[in-house]
Amino acid sequence: MDIVSSLAALVRVTETGSFSAVARERDVSKAAVTRQIAFLEEHFGVRLLHRTTRKLSLTEDGRTLLDLARPVLEGVETMEATLGRQSTSPVGLVRVGIMVAASHFLAPRLPTLLASNPGLQVELIVNDRFGDMIEDRLDLAMRAGEITDVSVVARRIGIAARVVVAAPRYIEARGHPSTPVELGRHTCIVHDVGPDSDMWTFGGSHGAEEVRVSGSIRANDGAVVHLAARAGYGIAFLPLVQVVDDLRSGALVRVLGDRPSPGLPLSLTYSSRRHLAPRTRVVMEFIIEQVRQMRGALAATSDESIL
Repeated sequence: MDIVSSLAALVRVTETGSFSAVARERDVSKAAVTRQIAFLEEHFGVRLLHRTTRKLSLTEDGRTLLDLARPVLEGVETMEATLGRQSTSPVGLVRVGIMVAASHFLAPRLPTLLASNPGLQVELIVNDRFGDMIEDRLDLAMRAGEITDVSVVARRIGIAARVVVAAPRYIEARGHPSTPVELGRHTCIVHDVGPDSDMWTFGGSHGAEEVRVSGSIRANDGAVVHLAARAGYGIAFLPLVQVVDDLRSGALVRVLGDRPSPGLPLSLTYSSRRHLAPRTRVVMEFIIEQVRQMRGALAATSDESIL
């Protein structure tokens, strides 16, 4: 028998002084309410009520249990109210694992989501490498590449592409390369992520082509490469999601737009062992919508080849 329901019955029996009144409230038989009180007495091994034909009164043990039961029932009501709200509205914290480059895209857009969902909180766990979502306590993760982990559900949202960009002032001073091989005569900013980081790969209708580039600035942090490109130092090869806002504002311009780099699938993942809470679903749908809007904006500027 449900001990919480039985405790609630004891409280109401004490408040109304009647088994029959509580039975009517709960739309059950008087015998059912009597069984709940009997269950409590057997469970705790004490007598809770003095019963006469005229009135009910609590025993000393009954008063002790009643005093202990009230805060318990209040706590249960609070839990039900809180979780009930979460079942229908996005309330609470969502931990999102996100790639460094994509965090530059998502972070300035999050205030819009949070303004329309005041009970929502988002924590970005920024890292290009993620382990187990359960161990890392992630509700969502954005990943590039094929998802082979059978413990997660993957929702494809686009292509993780890289683009060649430069500041307008650099192009004005040094010219606009028209083929990948011309990059060898330009100052390039290398994002050092391992061997052959200075080997840039291109595709397109002309076929695959690799070009080794050089420059005086290398960095293992894409944000540094991004800042150096914006400052006009040279040409950079960066993830589209990191520079899309600069391309739209004109702070950066795309170079070799007809020679896209090979892209990787871009997906949002969540654990298949977890129920997808409304707050998590709202964040997921928000990210998908932002990527959709980015694709629409690029299509409007004839950049349909990416994403």
